[in-house]
Amino acid sequence: MKFKAISIISAMVLTVGVLAGCGAKTPATPTTAPSGTSAPTETAWPTKTVEVLVTASAGGDTDFNARTFAKYFEKITGQTMIITNMGGGGGSVATSQVKNSAKDGNTILFTHTGPMIVNEVAGLVDYGYDAFDVAAIPAVDKGVILVASKKSGLTDAADLVAKAKATPGKIIFGTELGGYSHLQGLMLMDQAGIDMKVVDVGSAAEKVTNLLGGRIDVAAISYGTIQDYLKTGDMVALGQFSAERNEYLGDIKTLTEQGLDFAMEKPYIIAFPKGTDAKIIEKMSSIAKQISENPEYAKDLETGFKQPVTVYQTADAIQLLKETREDFFKFQALLKK
Repeated sequence: MKFKAISIISAMVLTVGVLAGCGAKTPATPTTAPSGTSAPTETAWPTKTVEVLVTASAGGDTDFNARTFAKYFEKITGQTMIITNMGGGGGSVATSQVKNSAKDGNTILFTHTGPMIVNEVAGLVDYGYDAFDVAAIPAVDKGVILVASKKSGLTDAADLVAKAKATPGKIIFGTELGGYSHLQGLMLMDQAGIDMKVVDVGSAAEKVTNLLGGRIDVAAISYGTIQDYLKTGDMVALGQFSAERNEYLGDIKTLTEQGLDFAMEKPYIIAFPKGTDAKIIEKMSSIAKQISENPEYAKDLETGFKQPVTVYQTADAIQLLKETREDFFKFQALLKK
């Protein structure tokens, strides 16, 4: 089975793929997606501290992107962003709270397509991204890799496939049930024709703990979260999920290069409660673009998580999420197994 690229039709969009086949072309250099919005009408927002609910525990890729964004948001606006980590329920605790928060722009959701789309597809919640006012996709993780614990003895994707076929259900894939990595694992098994034991261990920080302890064999996780463990040999990179190699990840091959013809990248999302003033949404979209143009921000992403700069403003972000949702629903049966 080939998983084709999701893309926004625009000559300016160079880093779009969320779900891509081997024929997709993704540039190795950082880029910025088109704005899709007009200049925001003047608004005084923000006039006070803004709380950002993050659908993940501290220390992982989502948390990193939220905190890095907050750092530059504060420089532009002069207002503080307080990060509150709420990783429970596959992110549904945070999404539910923001969904029901005041529409004053002072409570924001920072998440990714797991809580915003996969949870809906899996039937864990009865709402999706359109239950919110999406302001922007401020970043896309192009550094998600399939990683194995040292104790597993696995060396690369081909080794994983061979051993999984020889011992069906024995290799343990650690994930957050209903989350983005859950779908990645299910699609990997479907495409490779293998069976692994799927175990719910939680978000990125919990995956790291379980990999180090040898309680799980493999996981899908952002490179930046485990780069130090790759250097020490405590973990082994089996392959990149990106359509083409992320230049910051060195010689780690993509899964596509290793004969597994699919790829997935992870967009992060900034959203407000439905019905928030459109001027606030427009201003946040503009701020996201300003942040993406800051060389210091680009350096922080590279240093922290080996992540190139990518941003989608409101209209393009919503279009990307729409297409992603349509593709993910094709795999609803897998998520509900």
